[in-house]
Amino acid sequence: MNPEALNWAYRVICGNGTTGFVADNWWQTETGGPCLGTLPIMATRPAKAGKALPGVIAEVVDQQGNKMPPNKGGLLVLRKPFPHMLRTVYGDPARYAQDWGKVPNAYTTGDVAVCDQDGYFTVVGRADDVLNVAGHRIGTADVEGALVSHSSVAEAAVIGRPDEIKGENIKAFVILRIGHTGGDTQDIRFQLPRHLFKLFCKYFLCHLCK
Repeated sequence: MNPEALNWAYRVICGNGTTGFVADNWWQTETGGPCLGTLPIMATRPAKAGKALPGVIAEVVDQQGNKMPPNKGGLLVLRKPFPHMLRTVYGDPARYAQDWGKVPNAYTTGDVAVCDQDGYFTVVGRADDVLNVAGHRIGTADVEGALVSHSSVAEAAVIGRPDEIKGENIKAFVILRIGHTGGDTQDIRFQLPRHLFKLFCKYFLCHLCK
């Protein structure tokens, strides 16, 4: 869940923690159940699905299968199968076998993720759902998350638009929060690019300093 959705659910549905708990998790049809999750006994971290659940060995690796250091993005893989994981795909057994061969000794989920120093995973999005803007690979989920962090934005969706020079441009569809009228639109169209620029500058500076 993106931070805005999780915070809303916690505040509105769960009464700020008095009537419920938001248990975020990540899984796929092929895994048969959650692989990463935030259990009720664990601290919730917005934008993080949680830790590897019992029986699951999850890692973030590069294309060769080398484990990435904390807070560095890479491919999300599962190192070993577990009881409720599917063994094949009906009518196409070779299809499932391919996912076990893309990265050595691992099941490749097809998702990009980041794991922090405490073992909390953030699943950024699909590995093939990436924009290529002037040679820079940018995840659509990263841009969408940055947009909804603006105080005026309720929801956002991002796609790539072909560009002869840059390869792709980023096109965003944004829904404003209640209370913002159509008259705000023109101003927000200028605010959001500046908001994104500040966030990405901060992100790159932080990584350069590490």
